[in-house]
Amino acid sequence: MHAGELIQRGAVYYPDHVAVIYQDRQATFEEVYRNSNRLANVLMRLGLKKGDRVASLLANSLHSVEIDFALLRSGLARVPLNTRLSEAEHLHMIDETEARAILFTEEFAGRVAALRPKLKTVTHFCQLTGDPQFPWILSLSQAMSVVGDDDPPVVPDEKDIATIQYTSGTTGKLKAAVHTHETWVAICNNILTAIRIEEGDVMVHAAPLTHASGTLVLPHWIRGATNAILPGFEPKEYLEFVERVRGTTLNLVPTMIMMLLSYPGVERYSFESVRNIIYGASPMPREALRKGLALWGPKFTQYYGQTEAPLILTLLEAKDHVGDDPETQKRLLSCGRPVSTASLRIVDEEGNDCPPGEIGEIIVKTSQGMVGYWKAPELTAETIRDGWIHTRDMGYLDERGYLYLVDRKSDMIISGGFNIYPREVEEVLYQHPAVLEAAVVGVPDPKWVETVKAFVVLRPGCRATEEEIIEFCKGRLASYKKPTSVEFVDALPKSAVGKVVRRLLRDPYWKGVDRPDR
Repeated sequence: MHAGELIQRGAVYYPDHVAVIYQDRQATFEEVYRNSNRLANVLMRLGLKKGDRVASLLANSLHSVEIDFALLRSGLARVPLNTRLSEAEHLHMIDETEARAILFTEEFAGRVAALRPKLKTVTHFCQLTGDPQFPWILSLSQAMSVVGDDDPPVVPDEKDIATIQYTSGTTGKLKAAVHTHETWVAICNNILTAIRIEEGDVMVHAAPLTHASGTLVLPHWIRGATNAILPGFEPKEYLEFVERVRGTTLNLVPTMIMMLLSYPGVERYSFESVRNIIYGASPMPREALRKGLALWGPKFTQYYGQTEAPLILTLLEAKDHVGDDPETQKRLLSCGRPVSTASLRIVDEEGNDCPPGEIGEIIVKTSQGMVGYWKAPELTAETIRDGWIHTRDMGYLDERGYLYLVDRKSDMIISGGFNIYPREVEEVLYQHPAVLEAAVVGVPDPKWVETVKAFVVLRPGCRATEEEIIEFCKGRLASYKKPTSVEFVDALPKSAVGKVVRRLLRDPYWKGVDRPDR
């Protein structure tokens, strides 16, 4: 089966249902499907062939769904470009994948114009909205008005590439995970198996559709649910939108949840229609989760996955969040148990399975795993061994099979020969009443090789001193784990999907200094 079949089924089953809401606009399943066909037919007329790579540069919009569906229906490989990346990063992604076309909306015409003289393979520049400013840009809206909405004359194969998805870049190196139609269908089935989706549900998207949130679109489409889209995330707009469209399912990263919980008057907005608040991408501070449970009730579901194996490898279900006993409170720090479509192991440096409670690398085997990295055979061979994807994430399983994510290998701090995992220190920092956000990194130390440095964002109107924060941690952590310095900042650097990029905090301290390998 290829993903285009699933798109067609949704259109046949629910033609008059509302498929997409974008701000105050909406479109039915039939309308989205026909527009996708028109767009696919335009791309075919340009001479693009099955297997060609097509880059897309656009923020969340009504067109996001139509573009993804058009590319899947026509057998073209999608290369989504994160809008927050630099010109140099966009150039690298387009050239590395040898994209033949780039689709963009008018607000990115300037970026595309700057890229054009440097691009090696792109022959078609296609603008979706607004009037093109340059003669070399094709107006897709005009081109779509003169083509038919019949099915494109291409049938993708399950082994054809569906998407080349770049990782979010928290480690500094952009890696391109390749997913075929076969794995894309498996991803869809994984989501349908793991979370409850019903006809008439409303899935609210504010995170970039180029990443995890976009992976949730097709499973909701297949079930006859509406995908309600915002151009970005702003707490007041988001709260009003959820209330207005009566959202049933929310997909948020922990940073977004913390911003909502800190928004003045958040309790005045109704979440009565909300059944499921899905969170992932990075660990959720337990204190924030407790506050969310108190405000909105047991509606939270956490998942763990990564670009190489999206979307859901483990699941901490809503029922796992309920209870005041020590076992439940500990479980709130986990990211759940493996789902039925994934096998998961914790292994040591030699590849041996670790016993419960012992930290090692998380490795997974699943039908939704990537087939490899684009044009990186050595990196692929290093990552996929005997069918197991080595995630580079560190964690452990408890006696009942719950996974506890500790940190990335590259973020681990080794101080005086002791391993320190930033998340453990950050969890303590979040317990301080003045701390809104916190991140911990290792910085050079002449005696201990590296030592713990904390970056802290204070809550509005709150004060704290470096000495106070260190003393607070001293009473809750082993002495070698406590921060030796604290820097107060206005904000933490984050990736486009809301992950704190510790590398940007850490790297300036290691310029000209050799950091121990991880």
